[in-house]
Amino acid sequence: MILRDPVHGLIAFEGMAERVVRSLLDTREVQRLRRVRQLGLASLVFPGAEHTRFAHAIGTAHVMQALQQRIDACSDELPPDQRLDDEARADGLAAALLHDLGHGPFSHLFEEVLPHARHHELWTKDILLDPSTEVHQTLESISTGMSGRVAALLSGDYRLGYLSQSVSGTLDVDRADYLLRDSHMTGVRYGLYDLDWLLHALTFACVEGRWVLAVQGRKGTPPVESFFLGRHFMYQQVYHHKATRAADALVRAIFMRVSELILEGTPPEPLLPAFRAAALGETISVDEYLRMDDAELLTCLSAWEHGRDPTLAAFSKRLRCRELPKTVPLPHQRPDKWNEALERVRAIVAADGLRTDLTVWLDRAEDIPYQEPTDGSTDGMWVTFRRQPLRRLGDASFLLGQLRNKRIERPLLIFPGEYRPQVLEALHDVLD
Repeated sequence: MILRDPVHGLIAFEGMAERVVRSLLDTREVQRLRRVRQLGLASLVFPGAEHTRFAHAIGTAHVMQALQQRIDACSDELPPDQRLDDEARADGLAAALLHDLGHGPFSHLFEEVLPHARHHELWTKDILLDPSTEVHQTLESISTGMSGRVAALLSGDYRLGYLSQSVSGTLDVDRADYLLRDSHMTGVRYGLYDLDWLLHALTFACVEGRWVLAVQGRKGTPPVESFFLGRHFMYQQVYHHKATRAADALVRAIFMRVSELILEGTPPEPLLPAFRAAALGETISVDEYLRMDDAELLTCLSAWEHGRDPTLAAFSKRLRCRELPKTVPLPHQRPDKWNEALERVRAIVAADGLRTDLTVWLDRAEDIPYQEPTDGSTDGMWVTFRRQPLRRLGDASFLLGQLRNKRIERPLLIFPGEYRPQVLEALHDVLD
């Protein structure tokens, strides 16, 4: 099985890998990922960012396959019971391909806003374990008990701990693909790094009796530094772009208004079952949840634009026409001024009778570029040096030592664009 990919070039799955990947790609749950964009609303800022979680899933499986080849090359360092066998190879490939199954439309917004929405990781687990899903049935047809093993691998509870670490860890196949893919599709270069050399630089280390993936000393440190710096720059320049955050705020207002209308007993039409359930705290089936994708939600937004609720209609129209709110950056070194600035802007908007809870936001986009445990656990990245003791990556790398566990925060005020002159005048002393 050969696929052409804009990021990795030719992707080939052969033998066992082809059987696993091909059969899972044909399931309706994986095909649904074609209708869920990887970067949510980022295409409103970066026109090329129309790529889907389906393409990312294939790329992640490709990186997992390359990683498994590297693990095989290092297998002499592992005790026999820690080496990859056919079952673990298949489980790892499936986990990489299926890790995003539970994502809803518009990236994370659905689960962040509606009061009783569950996180996508829980939905992924439910989809894998639900006997009615094609993914579950396909996994069980490949190997009895495979659905449970893949779910356990994704949650970090697998017999080969390093394999779980490689799917969801400090440096994992998910991030390894999406940094390259998101950079390529948005047209930026911030997230580029040397994937081939990074994989070649991986090895194994035994930390307090636990086998973990590690980095080979001096030759491995530069590509790992590039990986984490790329991730940092992508958050600064793409994922936390001010216009993307403004679009997110507009969708958040839409979801909040829909939730209010549901609770008031006047829900907008059409309405996906998952919205009603998340607003009311009702149980929703896996099948109903899987109906949600970007296309379904955009259809709802188009209808809501002409619906009977003027607030929802106005917000829906603004999103379709890309009439995004405006933003003003706040001084990150003066958090004591943030709420004061927020109240000033709220007063300006409220004077015209607008609801400030749906139109004015203090947005605090934050990220930790490189996170390393401080509680004595064996998690995180380790570096091996010849004839030297193991060291934490943050201790071996000056760059990552500086970024280690540093919280980067970018506070913004988001407000209706027509008030920009008044807002700038009201905040002149805060922004100076």
